[in-house]
Amino acid sequence: MIKRILYFLTAIILLFTVSYFPHDYIVNSKEIHLSFSLISIYLFHVVAAIIVYSIVEFVAEKLPNQAGYAYLASIFLKIGLFVLIFQASVFVNEQLSKPERISLVIPLFLFLIVEAIAVSKLLNNK
Repeated sequence: MIKRILYFLTAIILLFTVSYFPHDYIVNSKEIHLSFSLISIYLFHVVAAIIVYSIVEFVAEKLPNQAGYAYLASIFLKIGLFVLIFQASVFVNEQLSKPERISLVIPLFLFLIVEAIAVSKLLNNK
């Protein structure tokens, strides 16, 4: 269990490194102004993905039949926390520009895909 969590942690940190720095470089080189901090969006997704995977790992260890429900509940909590934490910086504008929307969606989907793949592998092994 700890080995799988550490493996997932390594994958998430690698994904963060490979995705954040090019994303930040592109935003800065095109002189795009974002109304939110890109690093805080990425760090939120890193921490949330690790917490979600750890929760599913612990639930799968104790109650393997309920692990899928734990993943679903964790995703809803993750979305709710994102809205609460970034309400002042992201959701204060009525209309986000296209680069801002893309800058929000890229980390969301990248981390969600890796998270879903890891959880599906975990659930298939149980």
